[in-house]
Amino acid sequence: MSDKKKVIMLGNEAIARGAYEAGVKVSAAYPGTPSTEISEYLVQYKEDLYCEWSPNEKVATEVAIGASVAGVRAMSCMKHVGFNVAADPAYTVSYMGVRGGLVIVVADDPGLYSSQNEQDTRMVARAAQLPVLEPSDSAEAKEFMKLAFELSEKFDRPFVFRTTTRLAHSQGVVELGEREDVEDKPYEKDIRRTVMMPANAKMRHIEIEKRNLELAEAANTLPLNRVEMKSRSIGVITSGIPYQYVKEAMPDASVLKLGMVNPLPRKLIEDFAAKVEELYIIEELDPVIEEQVKSWGIKATGKEIFTVQGEYSANMIREAILGEKPDTAAPAQVPVRPPILCPGCPHRSVYYVVKKLNLHVAGDIGCYTLGAVAPLSAVDTTICMGSSISSLHGMEKAKGREYIKNWVAAIGDSTFLHTGVNSLMNMVYNQSAGTVLILDNSTTGMTGHQDHAATGKTLMGDPTYAIDIPALCRAIGVKNVTEVNAFDLETLEKVIREEAAKDEVSVIITKTPCVLLSKEKKPLYLVQEDQCKKCGMCMKPGCPAMTKRENGTVRIDDTMCTGCGLCKDLCRFGAIELVKEGDR
Repeated sequence: MSDKKKVIMLGNEAIARGAYEAGVKVSAAYPGTPSTEISEYLVQYKEDLYCEWSPNEKVATEVAIGASVAGVRAMSCMKHVGFNVAADPAYTVSYMGVRGGLVIVVADDPGLYSSQNEQDTRMVARAAQLPVLEPSDSAEAKEFMKLAFELSEKFDRPFVFRTTTRLAHSQGVVELGEREDVEDKPYEKDIRRTVMMPANAKMRHIEIEKRNLELAEAANTLPLNRVEMKSRSIGVITSGIPYQYVKEAMPDASVLKLGMVNPLPRKLIEDFAAKVEELYIIEELDPVIEEQVKSWGIKATGKEIFTVQGEYSANMIREAILGEKPDTAAPAQVPVRPPILCPGCPHRSVYYVVKKLNLHVAGDIGCYTLGAVAPLSAVDTTICMGSSISSLHGMEKAKGREYIKNWVAAIGDSTFLHTGVNSLMNMVYNQSAGTVLILDNSTTGMTGHQDHAATGKTLMGDPTYAIDIPALCRAIGVKNVTEVNAFDLETLEKVIREEAAKDEVSVIITKTPCVLLSKEKKPLYLVQEDQCKKCGMCMKPGCPAMTKRENGTVRIDDTMCTGCGLCKDLCRFGAIELVKEGDR
């Protein structure tokens, strides 16, 4: 019986623990749900390794590649859309190979819980010829991470470690192990494998094809791909979280559980298929496994009966394969809780002013994306990180400067440093015009308040130089840079009106920290009911702390109110009063 300690861990925590036990020495990441907590758990082991928040996923992956070249085990972490940003170095390091083990952790988001698409990382990894491991629970998450580094070094391949929202944020029992003492690999100069100019890359492409064939052959016997033979009437090929659904829905079915989903173990799959009467392939999102299996002439059923959208469930599998209808009892009526900006959020006042001025907003990825929902409904477009500024520039080139005076771009401080700075540089370089609002709340808010290059603090907790965003904007050629408090409505309206009317690039920085960062006592505001005129002005920004009484007057919920004072500033009749000062 094992005497090792067993604990309950989130999938993300288990991934971090696996990296620690594998002897990782360098980790770089950009926050992105559902991957963020991996780095936040990993930094707990900072006495043994280095962790950082990088400006974006491309930089994070390049940091990890550099550490691998230097001879240590390294990793980068991101969500699926971040893998697009990291694609440039990821495709190339696939040719280079590794010295120290290299793992790129990518978290997909089936069901779109916090993303703008349901991209399947396995498709990207296949295109980049990167091998992929995918665990099914927290215990496997830890062990597969350790195995990923071993295989990376054995086969000279960077590995993608795929997880999903359900795995990242579910819990399971994990057995703790000791940290492996991995000796650094000595650096040996070899420009034929580390300098990817055409002549070298051609030769490396030939080499990685050989390595991929070796890995594909090894996949047939690797223990992370396993057969669970039971009834021969139904056989299922699956991987990741869907394996859990299959076991719940059809406990008597035979299962080929794949822990490595690229390359696939062809011989193992062919042998399994020959042993069962009906073969099903159950995988969330794209038919990555299914298409390859069917291309080998193996008869199987997959997306004919399963969707390519969203998460699966045991009930879905029972109905699709066994014809069992789920319980049709009416579900409990849960009140709808649409996402909304927090009480006291400085973005709310900015959008209120923008809407008052009848301006369109090219939006971006962050808390401020919520400005698109009612009652503000101020954001017109949201594409990807940094796209607000680039798309504004495209509008100006398409329709001219008069057209763009009815638009502004809105981007957060972390997103601006991620990719927005490149877009702003492009506006200046290509002689564009337009107004950019940098909503600087001094944090990476949407993913849980992580630091970034302008906050003055690293992931390791060390104080550091804080990027001066106004100075950075001026340095790349923006002549009109204005800072304003987001809650100073009069000044904010005046500045936006003036800057939007100009025929050149301008930047307005609303420098107001996220209200959730403050630990100070909040001011207290109350509505004098006898003075309320029921005009609804204070309700227009949509603060969730503001509600209407049955008689039409307004009430402030002091358990939610953060004391920003926006409602008081909007009330023309003095019905909202400050009754208790805070520490701010």
